[in-house]
Amino acid sequence: MADLKYYDIILKPVITEQSMSEMSDKKYAFYVHPDATKNQIREAVEKMFDGAKVDKVNTMNLKGKLRRTRTMKYGRTAARKKAIVKLTPESKEIEVFAGM
Repeated sequence: MADLKYYDIILKPVITEQSMSEMSDKKYAFYVHPDATKNQIREAVEKMFDGAKVDKVNTMNLKGKLRRTRTMKYGRTAARKKAIVKLTPESKEIEVFAGM
């Protein structure tokens, strides 16, 4: 397993219609490092965002999409890992998603 620091774990937030609707339930979606565990993701969110207390972390591995090149060869895009982080009711909102 790779030696990951908390700032290497969360790559970027997921901005979709479904993820924006889940924000009312204090659920936030992030693309994370493929080798990150649920405990590492929990610690990274609590360290990066002040006042955020994580209740639950769900992860999913996403396969790369099948793509075709100009010479009719097939390949795949890079695989990703996505994490849905649920905060406790008394924790503060995450500022990355404020105003969206």
